Amino acid sequence: MHTMSALQSTVLLTAVSFFSQAVGFVYRVFLSRMVGSEIMGLYQLVLPVSAVFMSLTAVGFTVACSNLTARYRATGNHRAAAQTVKTCVAGFLCAFGLVALVAAPLSDFISVHLLGDARSRLGILLLLPCVLLTGLENIHKHSFYGAGHVRPPAFTEICEQVIRSGAVLGLLWAFLPQNPERTVGLIVCGMILCEVFSALTLTLLYRRFTGRRPPGEGVEPSALRRSVVHIALPIGWTSLLGNLMGAATSVIIPQRLVRAGLDVSSAMSRFGVMCGMTLPLLTLPTAFISAMGLVLLPRLAQSAALGRTDLCREQADQAISAAALLIFPTSSLLAVLASPLARTLFREETAGQFAAPLALAVALSCLESVLAFCLNGLGRQTTTARNSLICGGVQLLLTWWRMGLPGVGLQGYVEAVLISTVLGVALHWHSLRRAIGLRPRLFRWLVAPGLSALLAGLCANLLFPVLTAAGLGEGPACLLCLFFGLLLYLSALLAQGELPRRP
Repeated sequence: MHTMSALQSTVLLTAVSFFSQAVGFVYRVFLSRMVGSEIMGLYQLVLPVSAVFMSLTAVGFTVACSNLTARYRATGNHRAAAQTVKTCVAGFLCAFGLVALVAAPLSDFISVHLLGDARSRLGILLLLPCVLLTGLENIHKHSFYGAGHVRPPAFTEICEQVIRSGAVLGLLWAFLPQNPERTVGLIVCGMILCEVFSALTLTLLYRRFTGRRPPGEGVEPSALRRSVVHIALPIGWTSLLGNLMGAATSVIIPQRLVRAGLDVSSAMSRFGVMCGMTLPLLTLPTAFISAMGLVLLPRLAQSAALGRTDLCREQADQAISAAALLIFPTSSLLAVLASPLARTLFREETAGQFAAPLALAVALSCLESVLAFCLNGLGRQTTTARNSLICGGVQLLLTWWRMGLPGVGLQGYVEAVLISTVLGVALHWHSLRRAIGLRPRLFRWLVAPGLSALLAGLCANLLFPVLTAAGLGEGPACLLCLFFGLLLYLSALLAQGELPRRP
């Protein structure tokens, strides 16, 4: 199977990610219209439980699989790469069995006492088979990423998004109306159907790709297990604690809104609008970041394994520059246009609230993610874990404190997200600079794209009311502003001599 270059892999994965984001966003639009903001809030309450289950079982093994596969294939030891996949699958199945044995009997306790809403119990139970299938899918998917073969997982990703959207919306169309608990259960059932396809397809493609006897001398099993644990354990614990903090934040938000005087239904509705409508709209352009991370991590692992610190610096520099060039303009334009776009798409008047500070937080979180990918690719998982836990703890504490103050409400959550993201960028940058001696290139990374994006956002802010006053609808006015803003951004970038470079 032909190995693609870093640029080709990034372009392909970016295209797939944008397609997946677009399909997923359209899916969310129809989903929110079919079930309403309260069910969306309940669904958003259940999703962090899935993230916690994945952290306990699969996240560490997927990163270990990608990292070690890249290292062994860089030295020509394909047999050791195949052994890595088997070891990671075995470790995941053992971890999942333990989690399922504990979580299934305690589902009622989790829903009532931890999440604070008994209607989430059915969704929690149905998440277990979904996590099992997702874990198997992700390990095989990341084995392809580690080997530099992105076409099989890219094909599966496209099919997965279409199948998930069709399965969930089809089940809702066939069986609604239902009570809130069963409605969430139907959504998770659609996700299970999608994961059945993905897990089976990637497993079969991996077996065909690997063959029965891959070349290489292999590696001693106990040494391999130690290597897997060395990577998986800090990644898994970091992800677990981070997702626990995220789940705690998701639980705190509606509870603090209730304490501020809202009834349970209104609090869940506001939570659903913020996390199920506004944030998905603002994070729509971040597809490039996840695609870049999938390519960047194994490439950095290969460079580190060969002792090429200079190449590590070059790859990190290109990744940070590419992220800034692509994320800053989209975040700036969405900060201005998110409210009318959300009203047009979701038919919810309160959607798009706090768009400007949340858009800034999204842009900074993308830079934070790129820096974290670089650290993980260099084998600094423990450092990434420490930084992420500090930021997660700060966000949780600030959310609890600020939302408890009279008259603050959801603004307290937005402030906590923004502050914790700024802290995350600072901590990851400090760690990366110490690891490989990377020097900051402020003009290329921040000043040029930042000023160009600010100009585009300000001009779009002036143009939008002019277009609507002339009789143009909000939707078409937003599209024209986006088009004009992007052209203006590119013009300003070219005027500063900063042409987009290879990621």
